[in-house]
Amino acid sequence: MANEHSVRKDQSTSASRLIEAPADAIFAILVDPARHAEIDGSGTVRGSKDASPELLKMGSKFGMKMKLVVPYGMRSTVVEFEENKLIAWAHFGKHRWRYELEELDGSTMVTETYDWSTALSPKLLELTGYPKRTLPAIQKTLERLEAVAIA
Repeated sequence: MANEHSVRKDQSTSASRLIEAPADAIFAILVDPARHAEIDGSGTVRGSKDASPELLKMGSKFGMKMKLVVPYGMRSTVVEFEENKLIAWAHFGKHRWRYELEELDGSTMVTETYDWSTALSPKLLELTGYPKRTLPAIQKTLERLEAVAIA
C-alpha cells in the first residue's frame, strides 16, 4: 500500500512543531507547490515549475526551481498521501521528505522527516554528510510554515 511507511531512525532525521492552526489549513500549504518556496528553510527552493500540478495528491509529479550554488531543477513524485494528515515526496534519488500532521484541539503537531532509508544509495548520502545538515533546515521550514499558516 502506497501510504504505508516505516522509517529507520538511523536513516532519518525529524523535527516537530506545534502550530496554532487547523491541520487542513497547514495541509493546504503543503499540497501547493507554488507555496513551497515560502516555507523552505534550506534556502534552495526558488519556486515551482510551470508544469507542476495546482494541488498535489498521491502520484502527482511536480517540478521545482532550485539553487544550490547554481540554479537547477528538481522533479519529485508524491509517494505517500492521506488528506490533512500525511504527504511525502521523493525525487530521482528516492529519499523522501515527509510531513505528518496530528490535530490537537485546534492546533496541529507537524512533524517533518528527511528519510534517506528509501534512497537508492543511503550510504553515499551519509558519506557526503548531507543527512546531518538537514535538521537546521527542517527546523527553519517548520518555523516558516507556522508563520505562513497563522498569517
